[in-house]
Amino acid sequence: MSTATRVAAVDCGTNSVRLLIADIVDGRLTDLERRMEIVRLGQGVDKTGRLAPEALDRTFAAMRGYAKLIAAHDVTGTPIRTRVVATSATRDASNRDEFVRGVVDIFGVEPEVITGEEEARLSFIGATKDLSALRPMRPYLVVDIGGGSTEFVFGTAEVEAARSVDIGCVRLTERHLRSDPPSPEQVAAAVADIDAALAAVRDGHAAGVAGPPGNGAAGTDPAAAARALAEGADSPAARPLADGAPARPAENLPAVPVAEARTLVGLAGSVTTVAGIALDLPAYDSERIHLSRIKARQVHDVTRTLLRSTHDERSGIGVMHPGRVDVIGAGALILDRIMREYAFADLIVSERDILDGIAWSLV
Repeated sequence: MSTATRVAAVDCGTNSVRLLIADIVDGRLTDLERRMEIVRLGQGVDKTGRLAPEALDRTFAAMRGYAKLIAAHDVTGTPIRTRVVATSATRDASNRDEFVRGVVDIFGVEPEVITGEEEARLSFIGATKDLSALRPMRPYLVVDIGGGSTEFVFGTAEVEAARSVDIGCVRLTERHLRSDPPSPEQVAAAVADIDAALAAVRDGHAAGVAGPPGNGAAGTDPAAAARALAEGADSPAARPLADGAPARPAENLPAVPVAEARTLVGLAGSVTTVAGIALDLPAYDSERIHLSRIKARQVHDVTRTLLRSTHDERSGIGVMHPGRVDVIGAGALILDRIMREYAFADLIVSERDILDGIAWSLV
């Protein structure tokens, strides 16, 4: 019988910091601890370009608790079996050295401020390990909706194409969805950002330089898309306009062949929360949510309801984490636009993601 390798993975994103302590043996990962704290590290980064002192304090407080758990589970060995990964908010921050020093003081290892492409690769590894039981059609498009960015990864057994774009639930909420509930104009502005990013992923140009409305799937009129959320999925406003002008020339960046994907896999808290609401769960239940299939119409209905709801109404939803109440509308909207623009009828929801990918990378 093989000896288990005990590992600790820490994922520090824009909205949350998470810990996984696990034993890995014979190609299987067994959880010992799986924790999540909403710390909003990316608070204000989109506007200021810096990590706020209070956001760093919240993050370090959560990490100190995680360091105690790592020590209690005796995660030791050579090479080091603890890996701390930081993603979107830290990549964007001019004072990320403060974050690095704090992490080294707490864990004794330096955090890796990874690229969006590495984030995408780890997400793919974590998400696809559990899919074989469902025997879904391949290739996959794995979508990880974070607080500051969203990763798109295409592949069958391995990553074949990947792209990270700066649309995330915290970033879009701070940038656009400022009212409670957001106005149609604010939703339209968020849709414009999302659709430009989706066009960039599909076509391989820089995000934010998509052509005028009408250029293929990315040509949906943002104002019409916002109206469609109010009118329903079958409204003409939900469909792209035709015969638009071509996009402006832009630099070539990796394109993800989304049209070739046969299964959409959704990751992270926005996706799992939308799934929990769609499944009408009275409370968050990761076992029920993991590997569930959610239809596009369900995602649209949940998104429409969330964008019409007040903070107090969203707080009353049984599956809602308190730290996600103010940003879930933006996260749901990103998922809704992905399914519409890329024409997916349903998605598989996974509770396994970049955190699991980090753990697998340690063996």
